[in-house]
Amino acid sequence: MSVHLYISPDPETTAQAAMEQLEAWGAESIEEQNRFRASLAGGSTPRRVYELWAQGSKLDWQLVELLFGDERCVPPDHPDSNYGMVKRSLLDHLTRLPHVHRMAGENPKPEEAAIQYERVLQRLMGEGEGLDVALLGMGGDGHTASLFPQSLVLEETERRCVATQAPDGAPRLTLTFAELREAERIMFLVVGAEKAGILREVLEGDFDPLQYPSQTLLRDNELETHLFLDEAAAEPLESEYEA
Repeated sequence: MSVHLYISPDPETTAQAAMEQLEAWGAESIEEQNRFRASLAGGSTPRRVYELWAQGSKLDWQLVELLFGDERCVPPDHPDSNYGMVKRSLLDHLTRLPHVHRMAGENPKPEEAAIQYERVLQRLMGEGEGLDVALLGMGGDGHTASLFPQSLVLEETERRCVATQAPDGAPRLTLTFAELREAERIMFLVVGAEKAGILREVLEGDFDPLQYPSQTLLRDNELETHLFLDEAAAEPLESEYEA
């Protein structure tokens, strides 16, 4: 399995390691392409990465394009908004701002918002062109972004962004696997003992991506995937992975 594994002692050092890797990839991309294009994730672990990134970054942020892997269908100032979290933890602390392309979660017609975001993606990246980095987390059910178990959108092969629903019925917007698979690099952040069981199932259990959507990316040897863990999450893993 071609997953690059990075294990740190605790969530704080995991967030620091992930931030340093994003910074390095960003600097490399800017040097080579004069831009860095990344999609961001929601959640508490990415939030700490963004806080550290704001404190320690030396990137020319005017050459950075920030997108989102998914979004809740709420206004941008809502406490549950992924964009709002990124704004509070990262954007509000930068002296030079990146180009931010948020999903319009406030649109009362989620499918319309998804189509609008596809147009943004098309404008930034043509067919076959992808993100430099897609940053993702993993839920306790093995989902990633807003790609949930048994969802019809898991097998979407044409669309780049779609409207979907969380298990509780709440509307969401999400990039599809068709889009995420085009990323040059994929980074997963997984911390905590409560994620250890599902992580082992995703990495080492039977292959059932409809039940464990993260397997679609983490078990695909064609992708360059980087998995940042703390020791609690990594403890039950048995297989050998690339360092």
